Amino acid sequence: MAVTRAPIPTRSDFARFTSLQTRWADNDMYGHMNNVVHYGLFDTAINQWLIETRLLDPWNGPLIGMVVETGCRYHAEAGFPDRITAGISVSRLGNSSVTYVIGLFRNDTETAFADGHFVHVYVDRGSRRTVPLSDHWRQKLGEISR
Repeated sequence: MAVTRAPIPTRSDFARFTSLQTRWADNDMYGHMNNVVHYGLFDTAINQWLIETRLLDPWNGPLIGMVVETGCRYHAEAGFPDRITAGISVSRLGNSSVTYVIGLFRNDTETAFADGHFVHVYVDRGSRRTVPLSDHWRQKLGEISR
């Protein structure tokens, strides 16, 4: 039985973009970006957007996002000194959870060299109990929903 994969995302599949730079240490002994680096780029892109939109104050805010699920598909190589553009969108918005989808684009390519998802559950910083997302959060997340 043949397994059918979803199409490789293109830039047009994403609502928001952020630029990221690869580092010398990102390359592994095979000369390309080590697979664990992709997750760091996903995390950075999402949290950078959350901080820029003032949804997240990582030091003093009442809410923090806990990662409960991640996934990544690899399509092509990338590595230092490539410039990376991360496309992000929201694919699902729950009561206290958000599923973010991310595409990583190398230099000026139109198709992603990797894509993945992160599921954050938002909790109270002190108690670590889930917190329903406010209307303000929902409005901002809606701006990047697909």
